[in-house]
Amino acid sequence: MTTPITTSQTIGPFSHEAWQWAVDLGTAASAAAAGITITGTIYDGDGVPINDAQIEAWQPGAAGVEAVLDVPAFRRIPSDDQGGFTFTLADIALAPGQPVAYVTVFARGLVKHQFTAVFLADDADLATSAILEQVPAARRPTLLATKTSDGQYRWDIRMQGDMETAFFDYV
Repeated sequence: MTTPITTSQTIGPFSHEAWQWAVDLGTAASAAAAGITITGTIYDGDGVPINDAQIEAWQPGAAGVEAVLDVPAFRRIPSDDQGGFTFTLADIALAPGQPVAYVTVFARGLVKHQFTAVFLADDADLATSAILEQVPAARRPTLLATKTSDGQYRWDIRMQGDMETAFFDYV
């Protein structure tokens, strides 16, 4: 027997209210483990900040060092009124060429959430990344968080346009 396939649903304009119970995951993790802080802004296709997105980040390998957290190695962060977001990840040794986090983006108007990854631009092993090799060279910078003068990292997410973030399909 086959099950009919149904479409995904957008998260409406209400994700900040509906997921309020879970948005503190980024804050709790930040307090529990000082580490790699990534800030950025999420933009729509017209370059307008998206003020009601949810960004989820999963950090492979961090579950052990974050065992005290309710949901180790996972962050869920809402964008603010200006489309900004900040999440702090555990400062763990990364496998060569691996992203610092895998990211899922939810936002109004998206029928299907989008998957991407963020790498640290100063990672000496980027040239060995099997994931980055699959992305056209001109689009690879959309996956790189660059270090800022305060020691944090900056990474913007662009949903469409000339510098659209590289998104992945998983099969």
